[in-house]
Amino acid sequence: MPTHRYGYARVSTLDQSTSIQREALEAAKCDRVYEEQASGTSRQGRGELSRVLEVLREGDTLVVTRIDRLARSMKDLQDIVHDLKARGVNLEATEQPIDTSTPAGKAFLDMLGVFAEFETNLRKERQLEGIAKAKAKGVYKGGAPLAEDKKERVRALYLEGMKPAQIVRETGVGKTSVFKIIKELRES
Repeated sequence: MPTHRYGYARVSTLDQSTSIQREALEAAKCDRVYEEQASGTSRQGRGELSRVLEVLREGDTLVVTRIDRLARSMKDLQDIVHDLKARGVNLEATEQPIDTSTPAGKAFLDMLGVFAEFETNLRKERQLEGIAKAKAKGVYKGGAPLAEDKKERVRALYLEGMKPAQIVRETGVGKTSVFKIIKELRES
């Protein structure tokens, strides 16, 4: 039975591109590359990841450029790796010495997962501290809700095929709000 190499590329925001990851995965001789733009620390809302995990068979290899493209929490990474291992699927990272077909590769994968989760937790902690300080100074009030007519205009322009950066310029709605509205639209 022939084995296959499948690549998975992910970027966190709509204004980023998977092209560099795709090139690295193609250079790693992947038979097919699955790509998506999705943020977050779990598998939720990551359809291409679900698709690649479904097609993998015993003896196949899942290739990513870095482990943080696959999972951002230790729990999620462990779940994915456990599932791959149980199915006889190997995992490789092109930019990290990870190859789960070797003991050293498995150990390095576990260490990277711990550090990735630690970094995510530190970032969240710093953000919360910054918000608390700003609130204490009376500087941080939180954003006023966006008017429904502006939200509807963003949705309409996106559905017409306009790029997020163009929508920001056209409507004057902030980039973060535009991306949030697009994400909600995609999930509905």
